[in-house]
Formats: sequence, structure tokens, C-alpha cells
Amino acid sequence: MEALIPVINKLQDVFNTVGTDSIQLPQIVVIGTQSSGKSSVLESLVGRDFLPRGTGIVTRRPLVLQLVHVNSEEKKRPSEDEDGGHKQEIKEHAHVEEWGKFLHTKNKVYTDFDEIRQEIENETDRVTGTNKGIIDDAIHLKIYSPKVLNLTLVDLPGITKVPVGDQPPDIEVQIREMCLRYIANPNSIILAVTSANTDMATSEALKFAKEVDPDGRRTLAVITKLDLMDAGTDAHDVLMGRVIPVKLGIIGVVNRSQMDINKRKPIEEAMKDEAAFLQRKYPSLASRNGTLHLARTLNRLLMHHIRDCLPDLKTRINVMASQFQQLLNSFGEPVDDKGTTLLQIITKFAAQYCNTIEGTARNIETTELCGGARICYIFHETFGRTLDSIEPLGGLSQLDILTAIRNATGPRPALFVPEVSFELLVKKQIRRLEEPSLRCVELVHEEMQRIINHCGTQELLRFPRLHDRTVEVVTNLLRKRLPVTNSMVENIVQIELAYVNTKHPDFADASMVSALVNSKEELRRQQRNRSVGPGDHGFHSVTASGDKPAAKSPDSIYGTSHMRSQSRTSTGSRPPPGPATQPDPHSANTEDKILGASAWKLNNWLRGSNQSSENTPAGTPPQQNSPIHSPKTSVSVGPHGVNLLDTATPISRKLSPREQRDCEVIERLIKSYFLIVRKNIQDSVPKAIMHFLVNFVKDNLQSELVSQLYKTDFFSDLLQESDQIGTRRKEAAEMQKALQKAGHIISEIRETHVW
Repeated sequence: MEALIPVINKLQDVFNTVGTDSIQLPQIVVIGTQSSGKSSVLESLVGRDFLPRGTGIVTRRPLVLQLVHVNSEEKKRPSEDEDGGHKQEIKEHAHVEEWGKFLHTKNKVYTDFDEIRQEIENETDRVTGTNKGIIDDAIHLKIYSPKVLNLTLVDLPGITKVPVGDQPPDIEVQIREMCLRYIANPNSIILAVTSANTDMATSEALKFAKEVDPDGRRTLAVITKLDLMDAGTDAHDVLMGRVIPVKLGIIGVVNRSQMDINKRKPIEEAMKDEAAFLQRKYPSLASRNGTLHLARTLNRLLMHHIRDCLPDLKTRINVMASQFQQLLNSFGEPVDDKGTTLLQIITKFAAQYCNTIEGTARNIETTELCGGARICYIFHETFGRTLDSIEPLGGLSQLDILTAIRNATGPRPALFVPEVSFELLVKKQIRRLEEPSLRCVELVHEEMQRIINHCGTQELLRFPRLHDRTVEVVTNLLRKRLPVTNSMVENIVQIELAYVNTKHPDFADASMVSALVNSKEELRRQQRNRSVGPGDHGFHSVTASGDKPAAKSPDSIYGTSHMRSQSRTSTGSRPPPGPATQPDPHSANTEDKILGASAWKLNNWLRGSNQSSENTPAGTPPQQNSPIHSPKTSVSVGPHGVNLLDTATPISRKLSPREQRDCEVIERLIKSYFLIVRKNIQDSVPKAIMHFLVNFVKDNLQSELVSQLYKTDFFSDLLQESDQIGTRRKEAAEMQKALQKAGHIISEIRETHVW
């Protein structure tokens, strides 16, 4: 058990060299109000005067005090392997009984304790100045003496309320935060010092301890100045825990008076006087109070506390050693062979870039799509949905179609729907597919640029100039491929515009479309005739026989002649019209039998295209009730003709049956061919982007990086580390070394030492 405290002292020395508080080591933290006697308690434990004295706040920096017990046998015995450094240090000072060493003065030894006091004052003024301010930068002092027990204590500035002199206004807050930071360490023992001539219920030290240790499992109270209590009062109730109970106990001590200090009364005599006072004033409690009992209690508590904390401490050191080893590996070793290192970094970056596109990268994003997955999303979700949202007849009105038909016929009335009007209109619709196709190329290009950020390996980040040059090379490669890919996508659309293939297997013949339209119109006419009541039977029979009343209907004349001429064009010769060829007026499916084959062939691609006309009530031609408004014209000649009136007046009229039928034929043809082209582009554009942009960059990335970066003249410049990486590697290496040394120190503790 006695060997545990020196082990903790050595661990403190190890971690003090790297300047870290990440390891919370067991120690005793002394807190109390200003002039409560903290420094006197510490000097009594050491047995020597070595702390600064004065009025007001004297302790302005934390003092980490390590007490190491030595004896004459250790000085004479040669150093042992298990603790060679410590033993050798004691052997070197065999001629000195007591000495001290500061961490900031390295190997300088102080045998005069007045020099130790002066060094503490000088070091305090050097860092904090002379304005009575405080600073959280500890002074580390180690004292070797045969009169002390192995202890590790931290003396903190006294708690004060009101700033004095040129102290900062928030001196109370600063001291409070410093005290709480030290005593919040779960591996520390809190030594709360309170003077006996004050009410214990007002103790600031116990209040602080209660905040961080509400159960009191690691708090020990010390009552000082027992000899200064008012006459007629004593501390029996306080020392026995009747006022405020403290689990670890309450110990009373008697300090030297200021006169004793000024006369340099030896501490040995003061301790004798203390024992005599306790025997006289508190005979029943004398054995459980006093400085000697306090030292033995602190030593016992600290050893047991270290024993309890040791397993967790060992685990934490091992975990941190592993973490810092990984961090050190990520920083890499200093570069010796620059050419090999540069080539390895380039190869690794190129491989990781390609793996990110292929989806085989080691670090897969879970928060968002990236790389090849996002490119797939652009192709099939963004681009595909955008094309699907483009309506085949979007932006085309019946008036536009009718105008195109008339412009294509010239001055002569047309007997058939001109093919030129269909080509002009369908090309206009196909051009609408070019913009989303080019936008798809842009989105893929942006994603491939974003992939660079996902491939920033730790080795590449070590060298900021190499990283910047790598990004520049990849960006230039992508920028060079962008015009080529855009040109190919534009060519795909231009290819579709160059030749309208009306013999495409999925495209229906115009005559079949016209025949289907005529057949549906004939069916509507027959249904309208059958809906006439019995009183009009004569008119119904005359119309069905094709006599003069039926001939007066221009709709019947145009519809019949046009249907027959179109049917002859597609099916060859047919029997002459007559009663034998007329459809049965009482059969609803006669026309379907005549044009059944055409209707069946067009069923798939014309599905739903005539919903508006089918939903029209019987006897009403499609869109007959919707007037067409001609655009307003001016007196001058314009794109819409000449207005012969002085004022522009809107012209409103209904489409004739023939115009209605011609527009419907053109609409069906445009829709059929547009769907074919849209399907082709939706398939061809992603293939073109993959070939000309994605796959090209994947195949040529490494060769491009090597040709641009792997040059002897660039090695030194590209492989120059940033100052931050070098500093962090040095700090990580020092911390790793300290953790390894700490692990070795803890591993030397045997079970017999612990128990």
C-alpha cells in the first residue's frame, strides 16, 4: 500500500511534462477561506517553513506538493531496477537530509527551504504579476524528507469575497471556478479547512465540497486555531460531528501563532505544544486530533483512494494510448522518399475517387447520397421525372396546329392533312427536350466535383499544397470533358430533329389515325341518329339511305369522302359505296367491324387520347361549344395577317368539323412520335454522360494526376507539410510516449502492493 502514493507521484511527473490534465490522478485538494490556516496545516505536515507568508492573499497560484518519504537505509542501498530513477535520485543526495525540487527548474535541488519560499514567490510574481491577481497555472514542488509521509496535495488560493487593492473585480468568481475545477475531479480527496473561531455553518470550504460531493464520500474537514476560541466555548460538538457530520471525519489542529512564526519557532516544538493543548483541553479526543493524526489519516485515505481508482485509471491510460497511437498513425511519418510517397498518395486518391463512384468506398455516407448513387438518382429520378413531366402537346393550342396546317397548304385548299405541318410541330416539341438534357450533364458534373471533397485522405491533408494541386488537376479534367459531353447530348437531340422517321415500328400510320378518327365520328353520328324519336323516323331512314337530305349535310359529305379516300390509300381498292356497303343503322358495332384491325393496332398508344371527345354528350361534336379566338391584329401587316378595320376586334368562331378532325389527327401523331423520341433521349443521354464524362474521368484520372504532379522539381514544394500538422504530430508523439511510460509504471504494481 505504501508504494501506491509514489506511483501516483511518478504518474504526475510523467503527465506534467506534456502539460495535460486529461488523466485525473488521485490527489488531496486543500480548500478554505483566506487566512483560515491552510498554509500552516501544509507546513505542519512537511515539518518545515517553506510557504510564503503575509497579509491578504498570498497563495495566488495552485501549488501541487508531492511529499516523498526517505530514510537512511534507502540512501545507502544501491538503486534497484524496478524503481531505478527514484532510488538513484535519493542515493545522489545521501549527504542531505531534506531537499526539494521544482518542475520548472528541472534538475536544480533546493536544500534551503527559505530558497524554496523565495522561488515560489518569484515564480508567482513572474506569471501573475504583482497586482494580487490569481492564475490557474500550477507550481509543482516535490519535497524529499524522512519526516513526511507519502502524500500528494494541492494548495489553492484562499476563498475571498471582496477584491482588495488592485485585484480584479471578479476575483471571487475566479477563485470559485478554480476551486470547483480541482475538487470536481472524482479521484481527488477534498480537505476542507475551517477555523474554529468561526461558525462552521458558514464554512465556504464545506459549501464548495457539498456542491461536488453531496454524499461526502471524499471530504475530510480540518478545524484549525482551536486555541483561539472564545473563553467559555469549546469545539467538542464540532469535532464529534454533531454540528455538521462529515463521513471521512473532522480533525482539529492547533497552528502556530503569528508571533511564533515571526520568532521562527520550530515546528517540532509547536507540535509538542499542540499535543499538550489537546491533552489539557480535549483529553478524550486527543488521540483523534492533531497534526500527526491528520498526516496518518491523509496517508491512509489517499492510499485506499488510489487503490479504488487504480483499475479505472489503468483502463483509461490504455484506451488513451490506443487513441493517440491511431492519431499518430494518421499524421504519418516524416517523408524520406518523396517520389514514392507522392506516387502512393496520388494512387490512393485516384482509387478512392473511383471507388466512391462505384459505391465500393470504405467510408460510406449514411446522411446523404453521394458519388455513383447520386449520379444514378440524377439519371433516373431527377432527369427521368423531368422528361416525364414534359407534355407532348405542351405549349400547343388547336389554333397553333390549325395555323401550321394552313401555312403548309399555301394558297390552295388541302384535300388531306399536309405532312409538313406535322414535322414542323413535332420538331418544335422535340427541341423542348434539349434543355433538361443539358441540365442533367451539369448536375452530374457538379456531383463529380463534390466527390473530390469525399476523397480527402489524411495523407493528402498533410500536404496542403499537394491537396490544392490535386483538386485543381481534377477540376480541369472535368472542365475539359464538359463541352465534349454537352456537344454529344446536343447531337443526340439534333439527330432526332434531323429525320422524322414515320416508319418507326412504334409509330402509327397517319391514314390509320385518320381512319380511327373518322370511325369514331361516324359512330357518334349514328348514335345521334338513333337517339331521334319515332316521330322523326322518316328523316332517320332517309339519312341512312344516303338520299338528298343526307347529302345536304357538309359533315356527312366530308366525313364519308375523306374516310373512303384515306381508307383506299391504306387498304387498297374497296367496293363502291352503296346500300350494300352502308353500315347497319341498328347495329352499334358495325363501324368497329369495318375498322377493327386499325382500332386494335392503335389501341396501346392512343389510350386515353380522346377522353375529351368521348366524354362529350351524344350529338355534340368535340369542342363544338368552345369558340376559337383569333389573336388581335393591327392595321399594319404582321405575323397574324392584315386587319382591315380601324380598330382591332377579336374574331371568335367555332372550328368546322373538318378542322376539328385535322387538329385531332395532328395531335395524335405528335403525341405518338414525341413519346418515341422522349423514350430514346431518356435512354441515350445517361449513356452519353457515362461514356464521355464519368467513365472517361475514371479511366484517365490517375494518368492525368501523374503527368501533372509527378515531376522532380515539384517534390519539395508539394510535399511540404503544414505547420499545424507538424505541431500536432509532435504533441501526439509526446503524449503517446507519456502514456506508454505511465502504462509501464502502473503495470509494475503487484497485487501484494494493492492489498
